[in-house]
Amino acid sequence: MEVASYLPVTVDKSHLVTIGERLYSESIELIRELVNNAYDADATLVKVTVTPESITVEDNGTGMDLEGLQQYFVIGSQEKLMRPKSPVFKRDRIGQFGIGKFATLSACSRFIVATQKGEFAARVVFDKEEWSRVGGEWRLPLEAFPPDPERGNGTTVTLQGLTKRFDPQDVERKLIEGVPLKAANFSVSLNGLRVRPKSLSGHRIPFLEGTEYGPVTGEIVILPASAASTEDLGIEVKVKQVTVRRELFGAELWGKVASRIRGEIHADFVPITSDRTGFVLDSAEYQAFSQTMQRVINEVQSVLNRLTGKGEKRAASRALGEAMERITRALIKNPDFSPFGALPVGQAGGIGGAAATPFHKEGMQEGEIVRLEKRQTKSSRRKSPKVKRLTPDAVVRRLKFGQAGISCCLDHFGETGPECFNEGTIVYINRDHPLYKREAKKPGAHTMHIARLLTQEIALMKDPRNPRQAFERQSQLLRDAFIDD
Repeated sequence: MEVASYLPVTVDKSHLVTIGERLYSESIELIRELVNNAYDADATLVKVTVTPESITVEDNGTGMDLEGLQQYFVIGSQEKLMRPKSPVFKRDRIGQFGIGKFATLSACSRFIVATQKGEFAARVVFDKEEWSRVGGEWRLPLEAFPPDPERGNGTTVTLQGLTKRFDPQDVERKLIEGVPLKAANFSVSLNGLRVRPKSLSGHRIPFLEGTEYGPVTGEIVILPASAASTEDLGIEVKVKQVTVRRELFGAELWGKVASRIRGEIHADFVPITSDRTGFVLDSAEYQAFSQTMQRVINEVQSVLNRLTGKGEKRAASRALGEAMERITRALIKNPDFSPFGALPVGQAGGIGGAAATPFHKEGMQEGEIVRLEKRQTKSSRRKSPKVKRLTPDAVVRRLKFGQAGISCCLDHFGETGPECFNEGTIVYINRDHPLYKREAKKPGAHTMHIARLLTQEIALMKDPRNPRQAFERQSQLLRDAFIDD
């Protein structure tokens, strides 16, 4: 004779709280979860209020009827998986695990849910002490009350008896990261002030890439060098508009310039871990996403290199211009040091006559072949010039000595190339030289370095057979170029 027997299963409620704590490594993430529940319920406005004693999250979503309330407190409910779109705005629902309300008990002693939907209005009090006292039973006190027409549909969740401190600034940061603030018909306020997504200024690189599992979309922003920061480093990777984590996708190997990379990426098909802080790395979806992002980040690096080159070119142009101005003043004081004889001074005090200018920038086009031989003296034209083509980053200016003068060209000639050299009346300065790169990082030193190299070549042009005298003249020119007025 067979005897049927049953083993009673008792739920250890303390374990539910522990599981919730592990799922949400930061208690502050609980607020994010409550706001995202409101988003899933088609709310257009969520009001978050944080005080030392309590936290309130109030929304104007669809609210819950009795069946909805019962579903709300089911662990691991499949409701949102079975209905992934919200009924009104057809939003991709964010919530997934249904254990967040138990995790709240790790941060407070009482959790109250008040909801209204049509003619149904009720409140459920989730008291941690009372709930734990009744063992494995799941009964929660529900109080029904007449609906409030002024309130309308929606849900209000209140956490009372806080056991942890919540800084409003930290709450705002978490909401900006983990809530779809850019979604249509959705806004969130914190203590009466609207929470707005971060606005980044810089060079924007939008992209749309396809994979066999779904699209990868987003925008990478290259911040100006002055705005580079290690705070919030990396690109936000979002799944269903919620930031899962920040990634650099190998850009951390770029050095300091990686601190200029920001932006956000949307890849809703990538599976995430249960704590929502990472991805399932061995999944085929993540592998496809990773390969796509490698292509994107390679393009970002190319753009960054071009932007960095432009910034360096502007800095080099400023430093060269200032160096030439100072050298011009020094040559006026020391006319005998000019390789072309005394400098004629115009009526307006300019060099080379009233209509002349001390120096000017040569017009340069990217990829232009500079016919340097036209600028050479007759004796040097017979020789094949060392430099026949300049890079698009070249900076060229001319310093006039009456009808004659010299040209200075700052360009890239390799780290092992000479620091400075000349061909006829053209002085070349190597921007790849380690000394130049070191001095270029400091604006004052940058100008001084260029002036040192220019005065060196000018002094040698005056008397190439007497280097000792040339160095003494260079010293005099530098002193007069940088002496205080």
